[in-house]
Amino acid sequence: MTTTWPRRSHRHLGPALVAFVGLFILLSLARSVDVPRTGYGVKSDEATYVAMALSLAYDGDLTYEKRDLERFAGLYHSGPNGIFLKRGKHVRVELGGPFPFVRLTKRDDTNPDRLYYGKAFIYPLLAAPLVRLYGLNGMLIFNVLLLAVAVVCAYAFLAAESPPATAALFTSAFFGAAALPVYTAFLMPDVFNLAIVLVAYFLWLYKDVRRTAESVRLKPDTTYEPTPVVVSGFSRTLPGVVSGFSRTLSDMMARLLTAPWTDFAAAVLLGTATYSKPLPVAMLVAPLVALAWWRRRWVRGFAVGAVAVAAAASVFALNAAVTGEFNYQGGDRKTFVDRFPFDRQDATWQTFAQDVVDDPGQAAQAVLINRQLPARFARNVEYFLLGRHFGFIPYYFPGFVAVIAWLSSRRRRDDWRVVTFAGFVLAAVVLLLVLPFTWSGGGGPPGNRYALSAYPVLLFLMPPMVSVAPGLLAWLVGALFTARMLVSPFAAAKFTWELYERGMPRRLPVELPMSQDLPVALAQPMRSPIPYSDPGLRLSFLDQNAWPPEPTGMWVSGAGRAEIILRAERPVRHLLVEAESPIRTTLSVSLGGDEVHTVIEPRKVTTFTVPAGSPVPGRYGDSVYLMTTQSSDGFVPHLVDGSADYRNLGALLRFRAVLK
Repeated sequence: MTTTWPRRSHRHLGPALVAFVGLFILLSLARSVDVPRTGYGVKSDEATYVAMALSLAYDGDLTYEKRDLERFAGLYHSGPNGIFLKRGKHVRVELGGPFPFVRLTKRDDTNPDRLYYGKAFIYPLLAAPLVRLYGLNGMLIFNVLLLAVAVVCAYAFLAAESPPATAALFTSAFFGAAALPVYTAFLMPDVFNLAIVLVAYFLWLYKDVRRTAESVRLKPDTTYEPTPVVVSGFSRTLPGVVSGFSRTLSDMMARLLTAPWTDFAAAVLLGTATYSKPLPVAMLVAPLVALAWWRRRWVRGFAVGAVAVAAAASVFALNAAVTGEFNYQGGDRKTFVDRFPFDRQDATWQTFAQDVVDDPGQAAQAVLINRQLPARFARNVEYFLLGRHFGFIPYYFPGFVAVIAWLSSRRRRDDWRVVTFAGFVLAAVVLLLVLPFTWSGGGGPPGNRYALSAYPVLLFLMPPMVSVAPGLLAWLVGALFTARMLVSPFAAAKFTWELYERGMPRRLPVELPMSQDLPVALAQPMRSPIPYSDPGLRLSFLDQNAWPPEPTGMWVSGAGRAEIILRAERPVRHLLVEAESPIRTTLSVSLGGDEVHTVIEPRKVTTFTVPAGSPVPGRYGDSVYLMTTQSSDGFVPHLVDGSADYRNLGALLRFRAVLK
């Protein structure tokens, strides 16, 4: 006697098994690695978040004390380089007086040696229990679990309208063929922000995608069913049990995720994420309100917006209750490198003079009232989309595929998809306007760190997929730019400048206005900024095809084209160049304009002029150019004169900038 295995129970079995194996491998890796050694020490803003998580896990507070420094140094065998600390204040709330009838007064902390961490505490707070259990590995485990939740929500959303295989393929591409995996190796809240935004949008939009699927008779539980599996004998009872459980669980989840409360839960999550990353997350609340008002649900839209504001305000208020400042980036805030409070007896707060101003509100006032705003914004749009280091299309290509697929489909008029896309555009525009020189996150991150928080909303634009083409396209093109990040995320997170020295990224334009925040600024030995002999000139070497200037000049390699960012105090008219080489070679040089080709004869100095193109205004009013140079032939000094120099050298350059 035979019976047919119920088909619904197997629809998602394959993707579920693959996801489970992947999660098991990632958790095992996160649990077993030596975090300080495998992660190559401290990166970016990790020092602050790691110290905060350790303080919460072992001391139960958010104050920085000598024991926090000792704990950190014991783990990393170095100080918390780049840590942000601030002085606390006492806040007093007084009722009465003129509108708005509430007055806040602040006064300095009575204990001058009591310091607090100058970053958002929500991510370390949630990671602290795992840190208590597993040490620093707990933060990696937390990142992996956050990513797993995001993957499940993304797959569930796509599978509501598409076959399981195509949904699984595009989900894997959306997370794997982007700059996202490398951020799992950072002990910072970037993956946390992404996961919160994705879960919030899933809660908000799942009922719409399910309703849309049912309206065209594409019900998730009855479509794209695989061939039945036939079993026999005593096992015929098991399929019925599995089928009943699967159907019951599916019905419960459907009722739960289509209830009205999901809009408010999404608003709470987005409000919480706004505290962690005000830009661009705050802009992502607007689509929730806009959709409700589009459907003439005026009260509901206002209520959803109010809940998001209340959630964000609550966390900022908690920050004020702990540190005395609502804004963790404001107040008396400093950053520390090499020397830290309490590392010596005389190392008190007052002995460190530098202040850090990193307040988005102050930044907005400085850049929005500027006559260069239109031209700068237009230039930043190009860099935002196609920049070599931070371009959204190359490093978040699956999101671009989702946009194109949506615009090419009959679902482009869906109201919820329209407002979702508008929310992403709004977030990008505000980033470029308010942070025109640091919209990538600063500090040379891999890809665009700030855009990572807005990236997940593009998943919800994807229309029903009838083939695997979108997923394959996302993987094939995205991997051209992100394969190295996926293969070795820890190395990619630390040595970010190496990701752009060869391969497809070299074909993209360099974000010249952000020259001081490009990944090459992190390279050791130092390659940026390098002072040149001319007053006011600074060089940044984007690759290893040229070497920083020596007393005799600057050597250009014979192995390939060198790209060098040149910054001058004023616009450059042209370069006066001297070149020499012990071999005959053809040298090509350009400075953003026409390329000049010159034949260099052995041991003869050749002089020529290189015209300058139009400069790009830099962050501090300087003029920025991309200088390229290439030697057709090269030689190895060791093979010529027996020296210890094994470089492949082409020509030696000396140049002088003639300013306008």
